Amino acid sequence: MTLEEKLEFFKYLVKIGFKEIEVGFPAASETEYEFCRALIEQNLIPDDVTIQVLTQSREHIIKKTFEALDGAKNVIVHLYNSTSVAQREQVFRKEKNEIIDIAVMGAELCKKYRENASGNYSFEYSPESFTGTEPEYALEVCNAVLDVWQPTADNKCIINLPSTVQNAMPHVYASQIEYMSKNMKYRENVLISLHPHNDRGCGISDAEMGLLAGADRIEGTLFGNGERTGNVDIVTLALNM
Repeated sequence: MTLEEKLEFFKYLVKIGFKEIEVGFPAASETEYEFCRALIEQNLIPDDVTIQVLTQSREHIIKKTFEALDGAKNVIVHLYNSTSVAQREQVFRKEKNEIIDIAVMGAELCKKYRENASGNYSFEYSPESFTGTEPEYALEVCNAVLDVWQPTADNKCIINLPSTVQNAMPHVYASQIEYMSKNMKYRENVLISLHPHNDRGCGISDAEMGLLAGADRIEGTLFGNGERTGNVDIVTLALNM
C-alpha cells in the first residue's frame, strides 16, 4: 500500500474501535518508516490507542525502529527471531545457545533504548517459527527474554506464539499453548498472544482452541487478509465469540 492508503486504513481501524493496532515494520522500508512518522507527526493516534511495531533482533533495525517511534505516546515494540529446527540448521547454522543469545541481545537493546524514550513503551517477543520449534526449547528462549525484561503487574510483557505456516493442527497447537502457559516464568505478568496463520484454513480454530488452552490475546486481520495464505479473521472470530 502507498502511504496515503496506509493512513486511510489506520483511520478506519481506529473508527471501528481497535485499541491496539500493528502498524508494521518501520525499519523494513522507507514507506513503512514514513507511515509511522506520519501517524505520530500528524497526531493521528488517539490517546487510548496503542500502536505496535515489529523489529528483528538486530541492533541497527532496533535502533531505527526506536527512531521511527520518537514522540509516540503508547507503543508495543514487538521483537522476534526465528527459533525452529529448520531455521537453526539451514538458515542461521547456529546452535541453540547461539539463537538464545540473539533473542537476549535484542531484549537488552530494547530495554536500553526504552530508557531514553518519552512514551509509554511495553514489549512483546515472538519465537517466530514457534510451531516448528521444540516446545521445551521455545520455552527456554522465551524465559531468557523475560529474565531480561522482568515483567511486573504494572508493566506486563507479551509473549506471542505464532502458528507459523500452520504446521501444527489446532489440537496440537492448543497443547503447545497449554504447555507454554503452565511452564512460563512470570506467568501472572505475561500476556500470551497468538498469531494464527491460515495455511491449513484453521486460523480461527487455532485461535479459539488456543484461547481455551490459556492464551490471553489474539493478533489477526480483518477478513484474514495478509501473509501468504492469510491470518486469522478477526471478524469471524469475534462473531463466533
